[in-house]
Amino acid sequence: QVQLVESGGGSAQAGASLRLSCIASGITYDRTCMAWFRQPPGSQREGLASIRSDGVKVYDKSAEDRFIISKDNAKNSLFLQMNSLKPEDTAVYYCAVRWSSGLSPCHLMRGDYDYWGQGIQVNVSS
Repeated sequence: QVQLVESGGGSAQAGASLRLSCIASGITYDRTCMAWFRQPPGSQREGLASIRSDGVKVYDKSAEDRFIISKDNAKNSLFLQMNSLKPEDTAVYYCAVRWSSGLSPCHLMRGDYDYWGQGIQVNVSS
């Protein structure tokens, strides 16, 4: 059974940094796309960044300047370093995983992802 558990959320002032973590277990795919999404209040869930098994990354324009995705294969962990936080970063943040062929980048289409964490709240105040 696949489980994804996010941590590291909470409250922060604008301009601060937060690092989200996601620990994965039960994944049997030989190659994966792992990604971070977020859902602001009253809005759709949107993709922020993804990383393929071999380390190839994709960023949404909303994230490419301030967020960094990384992973630690040995610890089955995914991270999102969020810098220079803004009030509009307030959202529930999710990690997600799907199988990857390894031949194409991990696009940030939420419907493509098979497994999701429960989400973690991030609140940024001005």
